[in-house]
Amino acid sequence: MQNEKIILGIDPGTTIMGFGIIKVTGKKMTFIQMNELMLKKYSDPFTKLKLIFERTIELIDTFHPDEIAIEAPFYGKNVQSMLKLGRANPYHGIYAQEN
Repeated sequence: MQNEKIILGIDPGTTIMGFGIIKVTGKKMTFIQMNELMLKKYSDPFTKLKLIFERTIELIDTFHPDEIAIEAPFYGKNVQSMLKLGRANPYHGIYAQEN
């Protein structure tokens, strides 16, 4: 029997948080789910962070991933975006480490 592994990938963002879940069995990868959390309509940064945290908890509790990959932020045109991502990124990892 081959080992199975569930991997949760997160593309963090304070405007759109994307995520995908795959199952890897041996050398075979199977798509489970992919979606995005749309945060554009919320102007309050604390509401956005709360929603990011809640969705991350829900994904971890539902799929019980063996590994979590969080895309590293990069500086594009707006340094403010990078600073906002810096606030959101820890929320993805905090709960994952606890479970």
